[in-house]
Amino acid sequence: MTTTIRPAAVAGMFYPAGAAALAALVDDLLAHTPEPEPLPRPPRALVVPHAGLVYSGPVAALAYRLLQRELPQARWQRVALLGPNHRMPLRGMALPEEANWHTPLGDMALDRESMQQLQQMFASELELRSDVHLPEHSLEVQLPFLQRVAPELALVPILVGQTDAEPVARLIRYLWQDPHTLVLISSDLSHYHPWQEARRLDALTTSLILAREPRLAPDQACGCHALNGLLLAARQAKLELRCLGQCTSGDTAGDKAQVVGYGAYVCY
Repeated sequence: MTTTIRPAAVAGMFYPAGAAALAALVDDLLAHTPEPEPLPRPPRALVVPHAGLVYSGPVAALAYRLLQRELPQARWQRVALLGPNHRMPLRGMALPEEANWHTPLGDMALDRESMQQLQQMFASELELRSDVHLPEHSLEVQLPFLQRVAPELALVPILVGQTDAEPVARLIRYLWQDPHTLVLISSDLSHYHPWQEARRLDALTTSLILAREPRLAPDQACGCHALNGLLLAARQAKLELRCLGQCTSGDTAGDKAQVVGYGAYVCY
């Protein structure tokens, strides 16, 4: 591991580049989010979207409001953040090499000890690839929420490329051995369908997620490889999933001709 800082790649595009504006946006999204329903047991994982915050932020805030509420009781120390690569090809999974990740809100420390343990345990499936992490937005856009609701958590960022569900599920089950680790999956749903068709497709995808069916395709969820791993791990561990909310870009800040779907889910 190096001691470098990963700079923000999408500040000013996916979220405001100024600290005050970014903090105000995230705080406003959280303030207008309804209180999540109680859970029978602590969350083990959350699923959040990763578009520009004006588009997917209202749905992402549902999950982060739940995280904020559960944090004192759960006593999480780190968040393992898994999501897809959009910019560079990747087979298997990849950790970054940096020690900190930067946003306009400051630096977020990576849990380098946990990352080294993961690399040793999953050496054939988990490599060090800062090159795939540096331009990627799917994990970065989660940081402003985490910095506002749980700044004390250390980060374990993992990009999940082309890979089967079982290796990802094996990694998630390993992470779950530590009750102080929360798993966060970053994924949007359908892409570029008319609003009504997207709503229909995303409802079908949600039914598969709630049924813990690890057979989602990229056209159903762009983070399908990480998400399928979670669904398989949840099935193996006899955990449940609940949908916290859904919408599309046509419901937030875009037109309804071609929309992207967003969903937030909790695994418990």
